[in-house]
Amino acid sequence: QVQLVESGGGLVQAGGSLRLSCAASGRTLSSYDMGWFRQALGKEREFIAAISRSGGSTYYADSVKGRFTISRDNAKNTVYLQMNSLKPEDTAVYYCAAQYSGSYYSTGSYVSWGQGTQVTVSS
Repeated sequence: QVQLVESGGGLVQAGGSLRLSCAASGRTLSSYDMGWFRQALGKEREFIAAISRSGGSTYYADSVKGRFTISRDNAKNTVYLQMNSLKPEDTAVYYCAAQYSGSYYSTGSYVSWGQGTQVTVSS
């Protein structure tokens, strides 16, 4: 399976921006649809965004639509999540994940996960 490593998390003030990266190794990223999920303390992991293997289709949770943008560079084997207008409720550990097929929105569809990167948004 592909190995995934997230980076780019950190502490930011409300209204600020961060860009997360997810670097893949072991397999060509273009073989996978990719997703971003997050998990806040004490809550279940939730879907944030997904992108098809070609990059031609993207999907977002209502909570981040218009603020977050998912993109990918298959030549660099990297997926990105640009997060703008961040809110304190965006505070969570963010994970990228890879899947061959299935629902973009379901954690069970994804076969590989990164270790996560912490995003903290202060008010």
